[in-house]
Amino acid sequence: MKHFVVEITYRVPADELKDVVGAHRAYLQTGIDHGIVLCSGPQASRLGGIVLLRADAAERVEEFFALDPYQREGLADYRIIEFSPLKFQPALADWVGAD
Repeated sequence: MKHFVVEITYRVPADELKDVVGAHRAYLQTGIDHGIVLCSGPQASRLGGIVLLRADAAERVEEFFALDPYQREGLADYRIIEFSPLKFQPALADWVGAD
């Protein structure tokens, strides 16, 4: 598996997301439930969010976020960054080492 950081940048002020944020978070929960999302949350700046996930290819990450309510409503942009986790807490060994 490959590992990714996804930076979500809002196209609108965070206050304008209130009608969609619940659906967005529910959608991210499906990624957690299916084992592709490790964690997610808003940036302290309230300008976007961060998601850590794994997939077999960047295209799978793009496919996942294509169905995100923020994406479907045109409310955010996504920057997908692939990385190789070399150092990590022992509790993440299964996540990082899974194939």
